[in-house]
Order: sequence, then structure tokens, then C-alpha cells
Amino acid sequence: MINLIPIEEKKEIRNDFLGRLVTVFFTMLGIVLLIATVATLPAFVFSYSKKSSIDNKMELQKNEIMPAVDKEAQTAIKDLNNRLGSIEKTMNDKYVFSQNIITEIVSRKTSGIKINRIFYENDKSRGRIVEINGIAASREQLLLFRRSFEDSGVFKSVDLPISNFIKGYNIEFSLNLIAV
Repeated sequence: MINLIPIEEKKEIRNDFLGRLVTVFFTMLGIVLLIATVATLPAFVFSYSKKSSIDNKMELQKNEIMPAVDKEAQTAIKDLNNRLGSIEKTMNDKYVFSQNIITEIVSRKTSGIKINRIFYENDKSRGRIVEINGIAASREQLLLFRRSFEDSGVFKSVDLPISNFIKGYNIEFSLNLIAV
């Protein structure tokens, strides 16, 4: 089909169309914003009135005089704080020894030793017993590990059964220590 509309008129029709499209877009945008404003207006008014009533209550409470606590209540509070302080101190010191022992053991571990388990027991008759289970790369590494505990002076007794030395490498061992 042959196009009979001149190019100038085509441009003018296109510009008119785009102008109408922009006008419709902004008109619809204005209507949507107006509807949104009207829809949220009651919630805004309600929250504003609620905020102002809460602010008034806060001002009234700030101006009230707090009743003084009597001496019996103050002594009870101090006594309770002292008791709670002593309980907290006891709870904080509860694991200090075992943490020190674990730190001592880990600091003596060499690259040829792998520790799988550390068991701590506070026995009244035998004392504080620590059992270390793990794997040593060689007999020499295991012997050096045991001697490091003997030389430390932190442990009274270091017991490494001779049965741990049967294998030559990848030795599963059990080392018993009694702390000072």
C-alpha cells in the first residue's frame, strides 16, 4: 500500500500522540497520589493523636515526685546485691583451673601430635586428673610430648602406658596427668 501522508504530518501526529500519552500518564499519577493521600489520612490523624496523648502522659510522669525508698528496703537491696555479687564471682571462677590446664596442654602440643579428647576429673581421693587421648605421628613425638609435661612442674604425675609404644607410627595414645 502506498503511503499518502506526508512526512511532516506523520511527525506532527507522532508528537501529538506522545503529548497525549504524557498528559494521560501524569493525570493518572496525580489521581493515584490523591487516592493514596485520602486513604492514609485517617491512619495519620489517628497516630498523631495517639502520639500527642502519649507525650502528655510522659510529661505528667516526669513531673511526678518519686517516693523515697525507706531504709529497710535500701539495706535489703544492698544485701541482695552483695549476695548476687558473690554468686557471680563464684560462677566466674568455676572453670578457671580447667581452662588453665587446657591452655597448658595445648601449648605443649607439637605438630606430630593430634589431640582427640581431653577429659578432666576432680577426684577427692586422687586429685585433679586429666586424661589426654590422641594420635602421635611417631614414638619420638609421643616421648617428647610426655617429657614436656614432666619438665613443666604443673603436674605431679605423668602416666603414659608402655602399651602406647607398640606401633611405630600413627600411635593412638592415652596420657594420664595428675595436676599439682
